[in-house]
Amino acid sequence: MANHSTSVAARSPVRTAALVYAVVFLLVGAAGFIPGLTTNYDTMQFAGHESDALLLGVFQVSILHNIVHLLYGVAGLALARTVNGARLFLVVGGATYLVLWLYGLVIGHDTAANFVPLNNADNWLHLFLAVTMIALGLLLVRRPART
Repeated sequence: MANHSTSVAARSPVRTAALVYAVVFLLVGAAGFIPGLTTNYDTMQFAGHESDALLLGVFQVSILHNIVHLLYGVAGLALARTVNGARLFLVVGGATYLVLWLYGLVIGHDTAANFVPLNNADNWLHLFLAVTMIALGLLLVRRPART
């Protein structure tokens, strides 16, 4: 029989949030390789702004972009096994997306610096991911009560 701390950790909200984000990243990464879900699929490049492939007709993607989402998903699944790992995934992953949002705002979308590639829809999605991941990583972890 599992002890109480193990069963509580298994139901931890931060672990659940990390798992949800991990699964979403895996689904998005896979969807980026599916014609139909990704429009202009035949124009997809490995990397760079020349890729005109659009996930759901909105988010600019490339092979590299899709692989990054898949890797985020795998990392999230691995880290969500513990409360500390889940918090790390959400906070560090969110901070990474915050940097990516800022990067997307300052680079020209038609330049070689746009190697991921990113468009305006990606930029605002990255801000949303940054804010929600960091907030969930910080707010869903129970702190011990002070006596």
